[in-house]
Amino acid sequence: MALVAKTRPVLVVCGKITNEVLSFLVFCLLDILDLVLCYVYKVADFIMEAEWRPCYCSSAKGAITSGGGKILVSERGESKVVSLSSSKLMLEEVSDTLYMRPSLVSEVSRSTVKRLKLDNRATAVPFYSPSKVRRSGRSTFTINSTIVEMLQGRVSVGRPVPQWSDCDCRHCTSWSSRGRKTLFIRAAGVKDKAREDVLFIHGFISSSQFWTETLFPNFSDSAKATYRFLAIDLLGFGRSPKPNDSLYTLREHLEMIEQSVLEPYKVNSFHIVAHSLGCILALALAVKHPGSIKSLTLLAPPYYQVPKGAQATQYVMRRLAPRRVWPPIAFGASLVCWYEHITRTACLVICKNHRFWESLTKLVTRNRIRTFLFDVFFSHTHNSAWHTLHNVICGAAGKLNTYLDAVNDLLKCEVTIFHGKDDELIPVECSYNVQRRIPRAHVKVIENKDHITIVVGRQKAFAGELEEIWRQCSS
Repeated sequence: MALVAKTRPVLVVCGKITNEVLSFLVFCLLDILDLVLCYVYKVADFIMEAEWRPCYCSSAKGAITSGGGKILVSERGESKVVSLSSSKLMLEEVSDTLYMRPSLVSEVSRSTVKRLKLDNRATAVPFYSPSKVRRSGRSTFTINSTIVEMLQGRVSVGRPVPQWSDCDCRHCTSWSSRGRKTLFIRAAGVKDKAREDVLFIHGFISSSQFWTETLFPNFSDSAKATYRFLAIDLLGFGRSPKPNDSLYTLREHLEMIEQSVLEPYKVNSFHIVAHSLGCILALALAVKHPGSIKSLTLLAPPYYQVPKGAQATQYVMRRLAPRRVWPPIAFGASLVCWYEHITRTACLVICKNHRFWESLTKLVTRNRIRTFLFDVFFSHTHNSAWHTLHNVICGAAGKLNTYLDAVNDLLKCEVTIFHGKDDELIPVECSYNVQRRIPRAHVKVIENKDHITIVVGRQKAFAGELEEIWRQCSS
């Protein structure tokens, strides 16, 4: 035992070094692969849709100053589209992580050179040049022409729905046959004149089934007779609209929730239960409707305390996706965050062919297990997932302090936070970070549970915990 205790620190150090070296080699290869796929998809898009599609990894040598009613205001950690050709897109927040994702080789080489020169300048390449700012009543910055082209393309009219690389089955395109673009809602409990409503907001690459297949069947008869449960498919996920001309910003997600749930269902007083990415939307919604919130229940909120002077969006992206091969969930998150074209390939293989994978799963398991987790994982497009990840999780990094302070100062509702102790995607420290901003918040760390099993596998117990929270708030 003494020998094991002595050798353990050595093994830990060796493991870290191995992980660092292996991660560097793997992600250097992935950088090259993503670059190759960039050109592959340009050709494929031209062949399939007769047009070149710009991408965020493109970089034009020259930069232009926006004008003519097309203005992108950019600051460190935050960008805003002030005006574009479509009236649909005004003052939309666009995360700089969409177009500032340096390759690992360039990042390491830049860091090495700067260490040798003892240079304290920031490692990030500036997106705009202050010397070229046009001094007028309207802020305008020098921007990359490719980014302008990308944003213009996102709001063009009459784009094919879906793209050739997206699934076009009836389940995935059911939203296009509805009269107007509204979110898909699964309602349960009291149908009319409910005393209170409960809004469920799912996380990234998920859908309302995360709640309806787990919690809804396990609520007590008393709860079903008291509350109206409203579980939504967020914009771009599940059976909700997945428009190709959307940037899936925080503002767009909030507006869709308001016009699809709060207004038509006449929701005036409600509880919110949110998981992961949904916690960001829940906080923003609570701040926007402070007088309507009865309670906030957050599961694994992705809130990282950004060091003073750090660029919030870039810091959060690196914490969420550290470009490491171990643990596996960190590797998966790194793939999703850093590589636009590799993730598009994954969606092409998995999401476009989800019917095949569903059939294969049922065949292998002999239909012995329910496959709702597979269903929610397949029900999105690359465009919706890619933009939601960057524009909501990373893009909101600079706003969360304001949201949390507003909840603490302006709202008097109960705030409860659940977190799985074994969560390797969002560390437990994130929940305690929230508690530091909202001291009255209760943090409950669940032993032996991770990012998903905090609900799945303990749904009956969790349903009871939620009912107790709502009961206390009502009394």
